[in-house]
Amino acid sequence: MPVFKCPPKLEPLWKGWDQKAQKNGLRHQVYAVNGDHYVGEWKDNTKHGKGTQVWKKNGAIYEGDWKFGKRDGYGTLSLPEKGSRKYQRVYSGWWKEDKKSGYGVQFFGPKEYYEGEWCSNQRCRWGRMYYSNGDIYEGQWWKDKPDGEGMLRLKNGNRYEGFWERGMKNGQGRFFYLDHGQLFEGFWVDDVAKCGTMIDFGRDEAPEPTRFPIPEVKLLDPDGVLKEALAMFQKTENGD
Repeated sequence: MPVFKCPPKLEPLWKGWDQKAQKNGLRHQVYAVNGDHYVGEWKDNTKHGKGTQVWKKNGAIYEGDWKFGKRDGYGTLSLPEKGSRKYQRVYSGWWKEDKKSGYGVQFFGPKEYYEGEWCSNQRCRWGRMYYSNGDIYEGQWWKDKPDGEGMLRLKNGNRYEGFWERGMKNGQGRFFYLDHGQLFEGFWVDDVAKCGTMIDFGRDEAPEPTRFPIPEVKLLDPDGVLKEALAMFQKTENGD
Protein backbone atom coordinates (compact mmCIF):
# COMPACT_ATOMS: atom_id res chain seq x y z
CA MET A 1 0.00 0.00 0.00
CA PRO A 2 1.56 3.33 -1.02
CA VAL A 3 2.34 5.85 1.72
CA PHE A 4 1.75 9.49 1.01
CA LYS A 5 3.73 12.11 2.91
CA CYS A 6 2.39 15.64 2.96
CA PRO A 7 5.06 18.33 3.10
CA PRO A 8 4.84 20.55 6.18
CA LYS A 9 2.83 23.69 5.66
CA LEU A 10 5.10 26.68 5.36
CA GLU A 11 4.15 29.94 7.01
CA PRO A 12 4.54 33.11 4.99
CA LEU A 13 7.95 34.69 5.35
CA TRP A 14 6.48 37.92 6.67
CA LYS A 15 5.27 36.16 9.83
CA GLY A 16 8.80 35.11 10.72
CA TRP A 17 10.14 38.56 10.04
CA ASP A 18 7.39 40.12 12.15
CA GLN A 19 8.11 37.76 15.05
CA LYS A 20 11.79 38.67 14.99
CA ALA A 21 10.90 42.35 14.92
CA GLN A 22 8.85 42.12 18.13
CA LYS A 23 10.78 43.64 21.03
CA ASN A 24 10.69 41.56 24.20
CA GLY A 25 13.27 41.15 26.95
CA LEU A 26 16.64 42.88 27.06
CA ARG A 27 17.70 44.75 23.95
CA HIS A 28 20.71 46.77 22.95
CA GLN A 29 20.29 50.27 21.55
CA VAL A 30 17.05 50.83 19.68
CA TYR A 31 16.84 54.09 17.72
CA ALA A 32 13.69 56.05 16.94
CA VAL A 33 13.19 57.98 13.71
CA ASN A 34 13.79 61.32 15.49
CA GLY A 35 17.18 60.18 16.83
CA ASP A 36 16.14 59.23 20.38
CA HIS A 37 17.52 55.91 21.55
CA TYR A 38 16.80 53.44 24.34
CA VAL A 39 18.74 50.60 25.93
CA GLY A 40 16.95 48.23 28.26
CA GLU A 41 14.08 45.85 28.75
CA TRP A 42 10.96 45.54 26.59
CA LYS A 43 7.60 43.86 26.77
CA ASP A 44 5.16 43.59 23.86
CA ASN A 45 7.04 46.22 21.88
CA THR A 46 7.02 48.78 24.72
CA LYS A 47 9.71 49.84 27.20
CA HIS A 48 9.06 47.83 30.32
CA GLY A 49 11.45 47.13 33.19
CA LYS A 50 14.88 48.71 33.63
CA GLY A 51 16.15 50.98 30.89
CA THR A 52 17.93 54.15 29.78
CA GLN A 53 16.41 56.66 27.36
CA VAL A 54 18.35 59.46 25.63
CA TRP A 55 16.48 62.30 23.92
CA LYS A 56 18.38 63.77 20.98
CA LYS A 57 16.64 67.18 21.01
CA ASN A 58 17.87 68.36 24.43
CA GLY A 59 20.31 65.59 25.36
CA ALA A 60 18.28 64.56 28.42
CA ILE A 61 18.93 61.11 29.91
CA TYR A 62 16.53 59.06 32.02
CA GLU A 63 17.79 55.98 33.86
CA GLY A 64 15.32 53.88 35.78
CA ASP A 65 12.06 51.97 35.73
CA TRP A 66 9.57 51.80 32.87
CA LYS A 67 6.06 50.44 32.64
CA PHE A 68 4.35 49.92 29.28
CA GLY A 69 6.31 52.68 27.55
CA LYS A 70 6.20 55.25 30.34
CA ARG A 71 8.54 56.20 33.19
CA ASP A 72 7.03 54.45 36.17
CA GLY A 73 8.85 53.52 39.37
CA TYR A 74 12.18 54.95 40.54
CA GLY A 75 14.40 56.87 38.14
CA THR A 76 16.82 59.74 37.57
CA LEU A 77 16.58 62.48 34.95
CA SER A 78 19.72 64.39 33.94
CA LEU A 79 20.50 67.22 31.51
CA PRO A 80 23.84 68.11 29.87
CA GLU A 81 25.71 71.09 31.28
CA LYS A 82 26.19 73.96 28.84
CA GLY A 83 29.66 74.03 27.32
CA SER A 84 30.58 70.72 28.93
CA ARG A 85 30.24 67.01 28.38
CA LYS A 86 29.16 66.51 31.95
CA TYR A 87 25.59 65.88 33.02
CA GLN A 88 23.68 67.63 35.80
CA ARG A 89 21.15 65.63 37.77
CA VAL A 90 17.75 67.32 37.61
CA TYR A 91 15.43 64.89 39.40
CA SER A 92 15.82 61.68 41.37
CA GLY A 93 12.77 59.96 42.74
CA TRP A 94 9.53 58.23 41.96
CA TRP A 95 7.46 58.43 38.78
CA LYS A 96 3.98 57.36 37.76
CA GLU A 97 2.70 57.32 34.17
CA ASP A 98 5.59 59.49 32.93
CA LYS A 99 5.18 62.14 35.67
CA LYS A 100 6.97 62.86 38.94
CA SER A 101 4.79 61.29 41.63
CA GLY A 102 5.76 60.32 45.15
CA TYR A 103 8.94 61.30 47.00
CA GLY A 104 11.70 62.90 44.97
CA VAL A 105 14.46 65.52 44.85
CA GLN A 106 14.38 68.23 42.16
CA PHE A 107 17.40 70.44 41.46
CA PHE A 108 16.57 73.93 40.14
CA GLY A 109 20.15 75.18 40.28
CA PRO A 110 23.50 74.63 42.02
CA LYS A 111 22.17 75.92 45.35
CA GLU A 112 18.41 75.54 44.91
CA TYR A 113 16.55 72.28 45.30
CA TYR A 114 13.39 70.69 46.65
CA GLU A 115 12.98 67.43 48.53
CA GLY A 116 9.54 66.05 49.27
CA GLU A 117 6.31 64.82 47.73
CA TRP A 118 5.17 65.22 44.12
CA CYS A 119 1.77 64.87 42.44
CA SER A 120 1.71 64.78 38.62
CA ASN A 121 4.89 66.90 38.22
CA GLN A 122 3.88 69.39 40.95
CA ARG A 123 5.12 69.79 44.51
CA CYS A 124 2.42 68.70 46.95
CA ARG A 125 1.71 67.48 50.50
CA TRP A 126 4.96 67.88 52.49
CA GLY A 127 8.29 69.18 51.27
CA ARG A 128 11.36 71.26 52.02
CA MET A 129 12.63 73.90 49.57
CA TYR A 130 16.16 75.30 49.70
CA TYR A 131 16.35 78.63 47.85
CA SER A 132 19.48 80.03 46.21
CA ASN A 133 19.38 83.12 48.48
CA GLY A 134 19.74 80.95 51.60
CA ASP A 135 16.06 80.89 52.64
CA ILE A 136 14.41 77.54 53.52
CA TYR A 137 10.72 76.67 53.47
CA GLU A 138 9.46 73.53 55.15
CA GLY A 139 5.84 72.52 55.27
CA GLN A 140 2.79 71.74 53.19
CA TRP A 141 2.48 72.27 49.42
CA TRP A 142 -0.34 72.24 46.90
CA LYS A 143 -0.21 72.82 43.14
CA ASP A 144 3.53 73.56 43.28
CA LYS A 145 3.22 76.33 45.91
CA PRO A 146 3.38 76.55 49.72
CA ASP A 147 -0.16 75.94 50.90
CA GLY A 148 -1.24 74.90 54.37
CA GLU A 149 0.94 75.04 57.47
CA GLY A 150 4.63 75.75 57.08
CA MET A 151 7.74 77.60 58.22
CA LEU A 152 9.94 79.95 56.22
CA ARG A 153 13.39 80.49 57.70
CA LEU A 154 15.28 83.41 56.19
CA LYS A 155 19.03 83.51 55.69
CA ASN A 156 19.48 86.02 58.53
CA GLY A 157 17.73 83.70 60.99
CA ASN A 158 14.34 85.42 61.05
CA ARG A 159 11.43 83.08 60.46
CA TYR A 160 7.71 82.88 59.84
CA GLU A 161 5.58 80.09 61.28
CA GLY A 162 1.96 79.83 60.24
CA PHE A 163 -0.44 79.29 57.41
CA TRP A 164 0.03 79.74 53.66
CA GLU A 165 -2.21 79.88 50.62
CA ARG A 166 -1.15 80.09 46.95
CA GLY A 167 2.48 80.60 47.96
CA MET A 168 1.76 83.57 50.27
CA LYS A 169 1.27 84.04 54.00
CA ASN A 170 -2.47 83.79 54.65
CA GLY A 171 -4.14 83.26 58.01
CA GLN A 172 -2.72 83.08 61.52
CA GLY A 173 1.03 83.28 61.84
CA ARG A 174 4.02 84.40 63.85
CA PHE A 175 7.05 86.25 62.52
CA PHE A 176 10.21 86.08 64.65
CA TYR A 177 12.48 89.10 64.07
CA LEU A 178 15.41 87.49 65.84
CA ASP A 179 17.88 90.06 64.50
CA HIS A 180 16.00 92.83 66.34
CA GLY A 181 14.60 90.76 69.22
CA GLN A 182 10.91 91.10 68.41
CA LEU A 183 7.95 88.83 67.70
CA PHE A 184 4.85 89.69 65.67
CA GLU A 185 1.79 87.48 66.00
CA GLY A 186 -1.35 88.09 64.03
CA PHE A 187 -3.35 87.61 60.84
CA TRP A 188 -1.97 87.77 57.28
CA VAL A 189 -3.57 88.28 53.87
CA ASP A 190 -1.51 87.70 50.72
CA ASP A 191 1.84 88.27 52.48
CA VAL A 192 0.61 91.42 54.27
CA ALA A 193 0.13 91.51 58.06
CA LYS A 194 -3.34 92.98 58.62
CA CYS A 195 -3.63 92.94 62.40
CA GLY A 196 -1.70 91.55 65.34
CA THR A 197 0.58 92.27 68.30
CA MET A 198 4.30 93.01 68.45
CA ILE A 199 6.31 92.18 71.58
CA ASP A 200 9.97 92.07 72.55
CA PHE A 201 11.38 88.57 72.17
CA GLY A 202 14.98 87.83 73.11
CA ARG A 203 15.87 91.51 72.67
CA ASP A 204 18.86 91.32 75.03
CA GLU A 205 20.49 88.58 72.91
CA ALA A 206 19.60 90.07 69.49
CA PRO A 207 22.55 91.11 67.27
CA GLU A 208 20.80 94.37 66.26
CA PRO A 209 18.23 95.14 68.98
CA THR A 210 15.78 98.00 68.61
CA ARG A 211 16.83 101.28 70.17
CA PHE A 212 14.01 101.25 72.69
CA PRO A 213 11.98 98.35 74.12
CA ILE A 214 8.29 98.15 73.28
CA PRO A 215 6.33 99.81 76.11
CA GLU A 216 3.92 97.75 78.12
CA VAL A 217 0.38 97.66 76.71
CA LYS A 218 -2.06 99.34 79.09
CA LEU A 219 -5.29 97.97 77.63
CA LEU A 220 -7.39 96.07 80.13
CA ASP A 221 -8.25 93.39 77.56
CA PRO A 222 -5.75 93.42 74.65
CA ASP A 223 -6.75 89.91 73.55
CA GLY A 224 -10.37 90.96 73.36
CA VAL A 225 -9.50 94.04 71.27
CA LEU A 226 -7.47 91.91 68.87
CA LYS A 227 -10.27 89.36 68.63
CA GLU A 228 -12.80 92.08 67.84
CA ALA A 229 -10.54 93.68 65.20
CA LEU A 230 -9.92 90.31 63.59
CA ALA A 231 -13.65 89.53 63.49
CA MET A 232 -14.37 92.89 61.84
CA PHE A 233 -11.65 92.33 59.24
CA GLN A 234 -12.90 88.84 58.38
CA LYS A 235 -16.44 90.19 58.09
CA THR A 236 -15.21 92.85 55.63
CA GLU A 237 -13.28 90.26 53.62
CA ASN A 238 -16.37 88.05 53.33
CA GLY A 239 -18.38 90.99 52.05
CA ASP A 240 -20.91 90.98 54.88
